[in-house]
Amino acid sequence: MSDISPTPPSFRHLLGIEGLSAPDITEILDLSDKYVAQNRQVDKKRSILGGRTQINLFFETSTRTRTSFELAGKRLGADVINMTATASAIKKGETLIDTAATLNAMHPDTLVVRHPHSGAVALLSQKMDCSVINAGDGSHEHPTQALLDALTIRRRLGHLHGLTVAICGDILHSRVARSNIMLLGIMGAHVRAIAPPTLLPGQMDRMGVEVFHNMEEGLADADIVMMLRLQNERMNGAYVPSTREYYHFFGLDRAKLSKAKPEALIMHPGPMNRGVEIDSELADDISRSVIREQVEMGVAVRMAVLDLLSRHATNQPPIGPTDTLAGDGA
Repeated sequence: MSDISPTPPSFRHLLGIEGLSAPDITEILDLSDKYVAQNRQVDKKRSILGGRTQINLFFETSTRTRTSFELAGKRLGADVINMTATASAIKKGETLIDTAATLNAMHPDTLVVRHPHSGAVALLSQKMDCSVINAGDGSHEHPTQALLDALTIRRRLGHLHGLTVAICGDILHSRVARSNIMLLGIMGAHVRAIAPPTLLPGQMDRMGVEVFHNMEEGLADADIVMMLRLQNERMNGAYVPSTREYYHFFGLDRAKLSKAKPEALIMHPGPMNRGVEIDSELADDISRSVIREQVEMGVAVRMAVLDLLSRHATNQPPIGPTDTLAGDGA
């Protein structure tokens, strides 16, 4: 594993897929591939981040993302500290800017942030001296999820260019969908969005996405079927009549999946609502489902991102939008 990446990246932060180039994405995926191999060995640790401090600051609860970032940092030798808003001064009324100033005074090397409001992570990056990684901000972006999804697909099918990827479900509230749409477009895949009109953002055509309101039509000859969680915590009002009716029309089952290619892969970022977004049998079908592989790829991708950002030059620009705190629109 020596000389994994001899050249530093051209970016200081990872705030989103927006702003990344195809070579940037390929570099991250290539390095991630090497970390997949390392993580399957008995000795999984390296010391590339020895002496460095990584703070995971989560304003929203998370199991997969926070745990994989923690594991990624520790496997690279970093000192990792987990902070949650419920156990910090933020709960007592401290502003985001004050929090940034407090953390900055501790001289961390990397700050991993998840926040319920779009643009909050970008705002923090403007106030911090260290590298900042977006672990999900509102309905805006979740860049490492899109990267791990891309790695999962590439390892199974060998490429991304020319594939037809159907993203199905609650696209309106999904930062995962937004990041995946951008990444897949950059890498030359054909993206379809399948959802009821109430769960689609406006102007999807501007993102180069083909829109369907019928699962059978949208899944026709698809290579990848990417299901999304119904994000009830972000919904103010009735977006679907009932979960039973939603599953009938937009939940993935054998009949609907039969419209896709025979070897089409099933993905889901988790956590899954079985019997709502996806049939339980399909979710566990190891011949079609790569949901567990996505979890494994998440650790490798986050190791690669932490590794690459540790090599940055301090005067390099961030990757992704750096606009100030915005609303929580998709």
